[in-house]
Amino acid sequence: MKFSEKIDRLAQLMVKNNADVLIIGTSSDMEYITGKSSFICERFKALFILSDGRFFYISPELYYEETREVFGGQTDIFVWSDSEGFLPCLEKANIKYGLKGKTIGVNDAIRAVDMLDMKTVLDMNFINGVSILEELRVVKTQQERDYLRKASLIADEVAAEIVKYIRPGITEKDIGDKIIELFFEKGAEGLSFEPIVASGPNSSKPHYVGNSRVIEDTDIIVLDFGCKYKGYCSDMSRTVFVGEPTKEQKKIYSIVLEANKSAESYVKAGVTARDTDLAARKVIRDAGYGECFLNRTGHGIGTAVHEAPYIREDNRQILKDGMSFSIEPGIYIPGRFGMRIEDIVLIHNGSGEILNKFTKEMIIIK
Repeated sequence: MKFSEKIDRLAQLMVKNNADVLIIGTSSDMEYITGKSSFICERFKALFILSDGRFFYISPELYYEETREVFGGQTDIFVWSDSEGFLPCLEKANIKYGLKGKTIGVNDAIRAVDMLDMKTVLDMNFINGVSILEELRVVKTQQERDYLRKASLIADEVAAEIVKYIRPGITEKDIGDKIIELFFEKGAEGLSFEPIVASGPNSSKPHYVGNSRVIEDTDIIVLDFGCKYKGYCSDMSRTVFVGEPTKEQKKIYSIVLEANKSAESYVKAGVTARDTDLAARKVIRDAGYGECFLNRTGHGIGTAVHEAPYIREDNRQILKDGMSFSIEPGIYIPGRFGMRIEDIVLIHNGSGEILNKFTKEMIIIK
């Protein structure tokens, strides 16, 4: 969709959800709507969209030039300086657009302190606008689907290269740095997130953030990484073994792999997010490791690496053609090890299309 089409569609969704105005701060929502990314900082800057389709922007003086490049002469840009703050701009916008007393939806990039400040100058009723934006973004166009496929293809190519690089004696940081290098070599425009390289006992922490451990002769490594292509994300995880895994480790890997395949084979248009989660979760529960499956089975992906739909046990949302999301069951045993296998799945022509093609069979590095 073009910018104007997104604004029109958003205005319709706002009417449907009884929101008079929607305020969108710097975020993946903003990138999705405008096609441009922007620096995130503490200064208030946001796009205001009205339910009648009009819109305007409040910008710090520091970012006016780039804001003007995005919006040109399409709308008003209210500019504020560090010495005055943004509230006088809000009052000026109110004179033209009538914000006082309105129901205002906000996205998750608007700070609570800014909302409190806004209420000191205008009577505003704030509501959570995240679900409105989720509904706008959740079904991908054909072009968006192609971008997601390409981003996943690049991730697959990196996976194939990185398993050749891993060896005892190098650090988690060495592996993470190599992943980043490979992404840019293969045409990525950026990262979806900083790569996770969780080795040995660190692998029991699903979102481990360290990088100093040295890879040992007998080790488990959870690799989780993704890139951006044309603004769209990839995200994949593989668990690899340095040296021969134990009988217990082989058993647990086979359970995680079965859970991954069970959920992926279940995916199609018309099923619920809840039942998709349960297709993976039941495998792990039945094997006796239910308490070690700590996370939801998956999350949506698009211009953000985490967005709707969320594949979790309490979500009865019906999955539709064009939705894309991860399937990433795992088993994590605190202080010992963890394992995760993750692919991105796109519902295309009613069926689940697995975007990641890199092998999920056990990889043993000797």
